[in-house]
Amino acid sequence: MWPCATAFPAVGRVFFVNGATFTHPNRTPDMLNNNAAIDALFTSFNAIFNDIHSAAPTYWSQVAMEVKSTGSDEAYGWMTSLPQLREWIGERHIATAQAAAYVIRNRKFEQTIRVSREDIEDDKVGIYAPMVRMMAQAAASHPDELIFQLMRDGFEKPGFDNQPFFDADHPVRDKDGNVASVSNFGAGTEPMWFLLDTTKAVKPFIFQKRIGYTPQRLTNDSDSRVFTKDEFLYGTRARVNAEFALWQLAFGSKQALTAETYAAARQGMQSIRHDGGRIMGVMPNLLVVGPENETAARQILKAARINGSDNIWADSAELIVTPHLSE
Repeated sequence: MWPCATAFPAVGRVFFVNGATFTHPNRTPDMLNNNAAIDALFTSFNAIFNDIHSAAPTYWSQVAMEVKSTGSDEAYGWMTSLPQLREWIGERHIATAQAAAYVIRNRKFEQTIRVSREDIEDDKVGIYAPMVRMMAQAAASHPDELIFQLMRDGFEKPGFDNQPFFDADHPVRDKDGNVASVSNFGAGTEPMWFLLDTTKAVKPFIFQKRIGYTPQRLTNDSDSRVFTKDEFLYGTRARVNAEFALWQLAFGSKQALTAETYAAARQGMQSIRHDGGRIMGVMPNLLVVGPENETAARQILKAARINGSDNIWADSAELIVTPHLSE
């Protein structure tokens, strides 16, 4: 269990928060609400937040690439034109990216708690440490919420080609320039599951970050809320978003998860080609399921035998089970 801030010790004493040492400001009981005491309190809150946030287990980075944003939005025109190596005959063939074809706008998120000034004056600081720990865990898991909700929405929400991200009709040109429909979708009514290739330089999803999850506080006497309500605010702010990258690297299904449907999904992904007909080289390596499909997924990927026969799919992919995919 993580240690938490407790009542302030006597003048000059030392207290500990998550392994960090803080020397209490020299003060008398009448000075409990001075700026040094308040700074020490929120420094301890920040130490708790940062330690918990960095240690919390998350999955999003396994399925999404993090992209640093420098403005209110970012354009990903390069996804509309992935150049391939070709034999150089005559002049170079220059692929043209559509600069504004696919734009991801940053969204703003916050979480806030009230801290009673009287609790600080009465040394009841420890009651807020569990709340700060929960805030840190919520901030750490928030990218998971965004990414896995995005996966859930992918059966209806469009990607860069204006088709639903998981769809049977992605338009792809063959070597003769003819457009054919390519599928990364398994139709059905069963709990959803996903097969991904996360081995490439680009991953199937994007986590875009303009401003990370940053602790903030409102504690000055001159702040109107502090003056009128006699309370401080402690919170977190972030500007981030999650969106689709390459549909070719992901397969989404609502079929029953069986060895047969898993095998068909793998085969379909490995047959996907670039525009122009060259094999893309997709190699599925990650199966993502909700709790409803955990038993079936573990049987396919971990069991030595299935239905009395040797399981040829054992260890063919890693497994992520996340409650964020629950129906």
